[in-house]
Amino acid sequence: MTISVFVFLIIAGILAGIVSAVASMASLVSYPALLLVGTAPVVANVTNTSALIFTGVGSTLSSLKEMSGHWKELLKYAIFMVIGAIIGGSLLIRFPGKIFEKIVPFLVLISAGLLLLSGSKKFGSIRQSQDKKHKIVAYLGMVICGIYTGYFGAAAGVINLIVLSYLSDAKFIAINAMKNILGSLGNLVALCIFIFDGKVNWAMTVPLAIGLFIGGFLGQKSIKYLSPKAVRWITAIFSVFLAGYLYYSAQH
Repeated sequence: MTISVFVFLIIAGILAGIVSAVASMASLVSYPALLLVGTAPVVANVTNTSALIFTGVGSTLSSLKEMSGHWKELLKYAIFMVIGAIIGGSLLIRFPGKIFEKIVPFLVLISAGLLLLSGSKKFGSIRQSQDKKHKIVAYLGMVICGIYTGYFGAAAGVINLIVLSYLSDAKFIAINAMKNILGSLGNLVALCIFIFDGKVNWAMTVPLAIGLFIGGFLGQKSIKYLSPKAVRWITAIFSVFLAGYLYYSAQH
């Protein structure tokens, strides 16, 4: 790998890390960056997953104050995320097929719409009237998010943010921090599975991970200056671009 590629991936990682913390869309930057430097799609997907762990590490370090009093709550959600990620990572190794890639763009768009809905008064009233049945469905949603994180991951943060917004009473900035940490945990679990498959391009992972760590730290700092409504709209707009890119990629 040349120095120029190394530097390019660090820069791409920084941008992806910021985008991940602010708009839950790291893969909109990091996955195409890996493809641009000649990484095969499946290898790029696995390598991207391994590097994304460091976004959560960076954002966690910059959000320790916001996470105060929420670690026990996070642990509860983490159990469901881990279960899902194990399933998702195992599915990717066994069934990397094209069918899922064709469905993903539509899942991203649906997720964007649900995210905007999560900031509405109607969603707030639904959340306040939640019962045991709805809670079970929400935790099942966390497992599904884990499966999606382990299998593909693009826009998984959006789904995670929606589920957490329903389950948690914390402030939005704390929910966003939990989203980043859980996403990294899901990627770490998936990586443990991918290591045995031998498809991770470690040479590409290192510079991308460095950038994602820096970007995750900076992104979580910058979100303090944005309103939850602005973050949701930024994420939704990024979702449309990502869905378009994924749809185009799936056809070629």
